Amino acid sequence: MPKSLLPEQFQELEQWMAWSLATEQERSAKRQASTMEEIRAFYDAMLARMDAVLPYLDQFPVDALPEDAARLFYLTLSLAEVSFAVEQFGQPSVVDGYDVKRFVVVEHN
Repeated sequence: MPKSLLPEQFQELEQWMAWSLATEQERSAKRQASTMEEIRAFYDAMLARMDAVLPYLDQFPVDALPEDAARLFYLTLSLAEVSFAVEQFGQPSVVDGYDVKRFVVVEHN
């Protein structure tokens, strides 16, 4: 039997694994490339489970998450990424914002 990508109690969220992205740049690109219907469906699915997701993730140090919990954490970061598109902009892009393609993220390890 294949190992689950997410903790067992969150397996129904595995259909959204394309949103489990480790960097802000990846999450922003995914938001920009998605339709509002796709964004809204992801937003609704994740928001409905946040009362269980946050306490689950809170039991681990953020720098020592098990792999399945890390993927769940990345889904929550993508929820944060799309929340303004749903709640304020009504579109994937920032209203009257900068062209996201001009923004270069430099990550330091």
